[in-house]
This record gives sequence, structure tokens and C-alpha cells, in this order.
Amino acid sequence: MTDDRSAHSQTLSRGIRMLEVLADARAPLTIDELSVALGLHRSVAYRLLRTLEDHRLVVRDASGRIVLGSRLAALAAGVSHDLQAAALPELTAVANELGTTCFLAVLDGEEIVTLVSVEPRHTIGSVAQRPGTRHPVGIGAPGKAIASRLPESQWPDTLDDAHRVELAEVRARGWASSHDEVITGLRAVAVPLVTTAAAQGAALAVVYVSSTVPEAEIAARLASGAAAIVSQL
Repeated sequence: MTDDRSAHSQTLSRGIRMLEVLADARAPLTIDELSVALGLHRSVAYRLLRTLEDHRLVVRDASGRIVLGSRLAALAAGVSHDLQAAALPELTAVANELGTTCFLAVLDGEEIVTLVSVEPRHTIGSVAQRPGTRHPVGIGAPGKAIASRLPESQWPDTLDDAHRVELAEVRARGWASSHDEVITGLRAVAVPLVTTAAAQGAALAVVYVSSTVPEAEIAARLASGAAAIVSQL
């Protein structure tokens, strides 16, 4: 009998992992950097890369470094399509009103992944929040907002006592904040998005370096946006 693990495709798994490494990278990568990150021989990494290039899932920039391709955006558009469509107007409105990058994050296993984001139109030096960006559930504002809606039995075992106490507070007040928690120097505020269309868990959030708007006011605006999104689903 073939067990589940032996039935998995190692090649497919490595290709998906390559896409994840590129999504998490803050800059284009060389084939050597990719092979090191994946723990693979350069020739193996190159074969994977060529296959992904053939499907336009990755491309090379002018210097020959590797980045995710636009074909991924087309594929991602089909993920939670109704939720993305309902969220986009509110993401845009919040981003421009607060002068911060606004994004929609969803739960994926024990991680939070950015589904779609919008940067403010007229603000200089806004923070980029790339779709596909991941971090563990229970940390960072969106991770806390989503975890606060989950049973404690679903919280990661790695969460320390301080975070568990904070999640109880987030659950009570309805919004979460973070500073220097996922990326040094950045702040974030998030509210959970409670909807059957986001049954896996979702949050509406903003990320910024600094703001003259108090966190509670940012949270109130996000809560209004979340309500508007839910009304469209």
C-alpha cells in the first residue's frame, strides 16, 4: 500500500517551494541563491527554474536575476475571487484616507498570507506589502486578529504566554496592533473579517512606519471597512 507521503511528487513540492522562496525574498535572486535556499544542487534548481519559466510563473530581470512572473497574479486572482472583489474598493479607500498600505490577509495552515494589497495614491514612502507575503499566525497585527477568532486549541504550540494573553485582549476589544514584530521598524493594525466567504480566517489590516492617527481610530476605520466588505458578500 502506498502511504500519503510516498504519493507526493517531490519535483512538484520543490517547484512550489521555489515559488515560496521567491515570494518571501525582498529582492530578485540568482540561481545560486535559490539553490542554497532550497538546499538543492544548482543543476536541479536550474531544471525547476526552467519549468517555471516555461509556464511564466517566474521571469528574469535585466540583470538575469529571478523574480515571480505576472502569470502568478492571474492565478492568484481566482483565489477567494468574491472576497477580493468585495475588498478592493475598501482597501483603496482606507489606504488613501489613512495614507497607509492596506491589505487583506487570510489564514493558510499555521501561516498568514497577504491576499491583496493597495498602497496610498499620494503618499511618499509608503510600505510595500506584497501579495503572497507570509508570517506565522498569532504574531503581527493580522496574525493576532485572525488567531483571536480561532479556538485556543488551534493556536500554534510555539506561541509564548505573553502572546496568548494578548490574544485574549484582542478578542475582547476586536482589533490588534503590532510594532517591530514581523519586520523591524514597521507598525500594523488589523481587525478580523468575520464572513462565511472567509471561513478559513481573514483580516483587514494596514502597515506603516508612523502615523499621526491613533491606533484605536485606525482600528475603527478598518472595522467600518470590514463591515462594508461583509455586506457585499
